Amino acid sequence: ALARMDCDLVFNLAESFAGNDTADACIAGYLELIAKRFTGSGSHGLLYAQDKAVAKKILEFHGLHTPVFARSYRGRLDFSHDLEFPVIVKPAREDGSIGIEFNAVVNSIRELMERIDWLHANFDSPVLIEEYVEGREMYVGVLGNENPEALPVVELDLSKLPEGTPRIAGAEVKWGKGTAAYRDTKSAVAENLPEETVALMQQTAVAVFQALELRDYARIDMRLRPDGRVAVIEANPNPWLASKAEFAMAARKTGRTYNQLIGEIVELALARYGA
Repeated sequence: ALARMDCDLVFNLAESFAGNDTADACIAGYLELIAKRFTGSGSHGLLYAQDKAVAKKILEFHGLHTPVFARSYRGRLDFSHDLEFPVIVKPAREDGSIGIEFNAVVNSIRELMERIDWLHANFDSPVLIEEYVEGREMYVGVLGNENPEALPVVELDLSKLPEGTPRIAGAEVKWGKGTAAYRDTKSAVAENLPEETVALMQQTAVAVFQALELRDYARIDMRLRPDGRVAVIEANPNPWLASKAEFAMAARKTGRTYNQLIGEIVELALARYGA
């Protein structure tokens, strides 16, 4: 059906295929094979960002700070640094906080091995073991191609999570409707940040966008440490575009309406193809 379709542009909102959450790069790859113009990142950018360990290696090469990590799969451990507890343990190739619950943060070897075993059993995926970074959860949207623009910083306020709960944007926070974790965590444009901190996060977001060869629009997730240092957690090409989502929220802060934002993404994509 896609190959037969006559259209100027495909607005690519695909996040999975046939129940496979890691197949979004295949959709983009197929659109490239049949020479269809489409919005958002191409297959390369989606693949780079999707494998968190690969993305982190690319970011480290470009001098962008990301938490130290190790990668494990079926008893094999590679690219291992000297990790100290606590660490966060998550699938290396999922997004949307899939496979990241509050118990993803572990404090002992026993908890670590139990978590790795559970992830292997449920996802059959390499596991990322990453330094747990204390700090504020920050999102910076990037819009553009030749001269990408970083949007205002958005913060997910995790301060009202129950005492003793890790301050992470886990599945309970994102998808647990009706729970206290879902109800008490809200995103809003960050306030009372020093100008130099905002500039640092925006410059970092654009650098990540370019290093991973993303296109049109993306959201970069990072942690702002108490000492002001920024740690890049992950990149999200083609992020959630709902009118109330963080990306649209940041765009509204710049004066864009939701319709203008969608139109701009379309124009950016068409311009890449010389249309």
